[in-house]
Amino acid sequence: MFKKLLSRVGIGAATVDTRLSVASLVPGEMLTGDVHITGGESDQEIDDIYLYVETEYKREYEDTTTTETCELVKYCLSERFDLQPQETKVIPFSFPLPYETPLTLGYQPVYVRTGLDISMAIDPKDTDYIEVRPHPLMQLVLEACQNLGFQLHKVDCEYNPYFSGNVPFVQEFEFRPIGQYQGQLDELEVVFSLQSDDLLDVFLEIDKRARGFGGFLQEAFDLDERYALVQISSDYLTSPLTDVEAILESTIERTPAKLKILAGDSYAR
Repeated sequence: MFKKLLSRVGIGAATVDTRLSVASLVPGEMLTGDVHITGGESDQEIDDIYLYVETEYKREYEDTTTTETCELVKYCLSERFDLQPQETKVIPFSFPLPYETPLTLGYQPVYVRTGLDISMAIDPKDTDYIEVRPHPLMQLVLEACQNLGFQLHKVDCEYNPYFSGNVPFVQEFEFRPIGQYQGQLDELEVVFSLQSDDLLDVFLEIDKRARGFGGFLQEAFDLDERYALVQISSDYLTSPLTDVEAILESTIERTPAKLKILAGDSYAR
């Protein structure tokens, strides 16, 4: 009886350890592994085993910036069972990493959180960080931007309730021109929306550098920013990279001065 009381406060209780098969993935790939549960000093009833894939994003409110947690996946691995003292159970899992999962560039964290739901006790937990690499279609765009003379300056996940999707944020890739567009653009911002393994929506915010008095007015009233959408399909994976570069270049050069695409599949600021 005394051991059970200790287990309820976490002393001599069950432990959990998640072991990922691969800790480096691209959005859409299968996340696989095993959850190892080891019994403590007394028998315990495990109500549920759950896996969460989580990340973080920034949210500004008035003059304050806060960091909030976003639950990308909630996966119930097992229902109630009894775990005997020192007993070990190994439960495999496999589920796709959501297309909305941000890339872990810079300091962006993505992690798997595992927990046991134990009645009347402290739930043991385990956290495992994963690397999320660019999907091949995203990699095409990133390389094309670099070849057009843009340097990646900053990557942030920011709150954006207007973006159509299953998460309350977008991951923004901010590029600074160091080549042919230097002196013409302040920056180029890119947001990816992976629709499937075969189709990527690329939302561009093209900030034209203001020129002359009229340009000054545009800059002052934030009227010189353009928004555009281009789609990159899997066909481009077997085409020269210059094809993707040409699409981006023609979009950047396109007029009018401000273009917004505001539909169900749009990106709005």
